[in-house]
Amino acid sequence: MPGTSGRLPRGVRLLIVARAVNRLGAFSLPFLTVLVSTEFGASLGTAGLVSATFGLATIPSRLAGGRLADRLGRRRTILLGLGGCAVTELGIAAAGSLATVALFAVLLGLVFELYEPPSQAMIADAVEPAEHVRAYGALSAALAGAGMGAGLIAATVGRWDLRWLFVADALTSLACALVVRAVLPADRPRPAADGGRDQADGPSAWRDRALLAMLGCGTLFAVVYLQVMVSLPLSLLRRGLGASQAGLLLTVSAVTVVAGQPLVRLRRLAALPAPAALALGYLLLAGGLAGYAAARTLPGYLAATVVWSLGDLLMMGRSYAVVVDLAPAEARGRYLAVYGTSWGVATVAAPILGTQLLAHGGVTCLWSVLAAGCLLLAAVQPLLGRALPGAGRRAGAGRAGAGPASAGPAGAGPAAAPGGTAS
Repeated sequence: MPGTSGRLPRGVRLLIVARAVNRLGAFSLPFLTVLVSTEFGASLGTAGLVSATFGLATIPSRLAGGRLADRLGRRRTILLGLGGCAVTELGIAAAGSLATVALFAVLLGLVFELYEPPSQAMIADAVEPAEHVRAYGALSAALAGAGMGAGLIAATVGRWDLRWLFVADALTSLACALVVRAVLPADRPRPAADGGRDQADGPSAWRDRALLAMLGCGTLFAVVYLQVMVSLPLSLLRRGLGASQAGLLLTVSAVTVVAGQPLVRLRRLAALPAPAALALGYLLLAGGLAGYAAARTLPGYLAATVVWSLGDLLMMGRSYAVVVDLAPAEARGRYLAVYGTSWGVATVAAPILGTQLLAHGGVTCLWSVLAAGCLLLAAVQPLLGRALPGAGRRAGAGRAGAGPASAGPAGAGPAAAPGGTAS
């Protein structure tokens, strides 16, 4: 357990390092459609279909990861997911036909999210409830920082051959698996519940109304958030700024998340109840997206990016802490997996929504609608807060009586994003 020094447990810190190593290689997927269309001569529609089937496959992958985390163990499931990713990514790199690359893309989707729920559950298992947000915030900040390096690696490796991007991604998955295998404790035998009933067959996450409410909010947030990845380059083109500027804006976002960590150590922010912190984060996100609607120049986009990134900084750790507080200890993996399906749904829905809004309403309409969605999310947080159990409402508050130095960060950027994968 963390002490008054405010340091996270060694196992959590090592897990965060391992995930950051993995994130350094997670730059190949945005190039999947490019590989399919350029290497195999497929149409853009076919390339998009391959990418969409990958996104659909990540939904059962995350659910399976949560169930395996509670049944098989955290570390075993993480190793299974990372090993599966490495094998399927190498399969994509070596594919000699469109059918083969499509098959491995689906297989990659089916293993891609296996390690997310056990990673998140392992963090919840290792730290005190008052430190959950700080731990998830540290994970998010590490992933954001590694994401900056991932972009540089992609820019370098991609000049040689797109297939090498998937080879490099596979190697970082293997490196992450080796670190996890070497430094994290082995899974302990899981005791059976009273009467010999398997704990993994215990409480159903899908029957928890508070969790389903969180899932609804999380799905809307994920759909909005992924528009930055999907629609920002297209909207920049319509403003005459060049799609490549999206890379600069995403880098500024990552820098804001990493550099902003001291802000969320402030006692007043760290002590905010979860509904208040989430509402404030959604308001900042709405302000940044409204800034995108009004921006006509690169400085305007840069300023708007900093604003919504501050909201992201405040929110992301909080939502996972609320979900963990809702879950029985033996069902944390499944609860986190159910909540995480929001990103799988958004992966399919976001491109459709964004392109339709852009085609029929234009840039201003797109970002205005998304900003309105964030305002709606901010408005429902107090109502959601009243529906949560006491622990869920307080999730993210700093340790009682702790000073600013030990309160810890309140949140961080996307962990998956996938993400995200914020994921």
